Amino acid sequence: MLTEDGRHLYVSYDEYHNLIEKLAIKIHQSGWQFDTILCLARGGMRPGDILSRIFDRPLAIMSTSSYRSDAGKVQGVLDIARFITTPKGEIAGKVLLVDDLADSGHTLRAVIGQLKNNYPPITELRSAVIWTKAMSTFTPDYSVDFLPTNPWIHQPFEGYDTLRPEHLIMKWSV
Repeated sequence: MLTEDGRHLYVSYDEYHNLIEKLAIKIHQSGWQFDTILCLARGGMRPGDILSRIFDRPLAIMSTSSYRSDAGKVQGVLDIARFITTPKGEIAGKVLLVDDLADSGHTLRAVIGQLKNNYPPITELRSAVIWTKAMSTFTPDYSVDFLPTNPWIHQPFEGYDTLRPEHLIMKWSV
């Protein structure tokens, strides 16, 4: 649900999963066949996992991080892992790169550059996200929602960002 001022988008679990399913439909209807899904951790892990199950393709993981300050709301220096975790040896062939959103576009652009320069076995690379913000300088190959007001997206699992083990102990104590 988008707030009236257009600054915040609140997404329920049901909406989140529906958007991933719509993303799967877009990818399928494009007719493009791919060998592996490469998700960007953390935002792309949930969509990547679901797409991996729907398309019955192996899931590889590359860790990236830039949102660390102010409870994950301030973008800092982008860190990209040097290695990709994949169940099939080296990542190769046609790869679908998955993240949750194209915000500024910086992460997707940097990762694609690194993949093209450092992973020659990748023969074709396409990108898929749930959301693309208007301010993004990168246009993914597949996207479900275009967000013209660039809202902050409140994803349904954000409550875990501040939940600590001691909170769980208090919650589940009898």
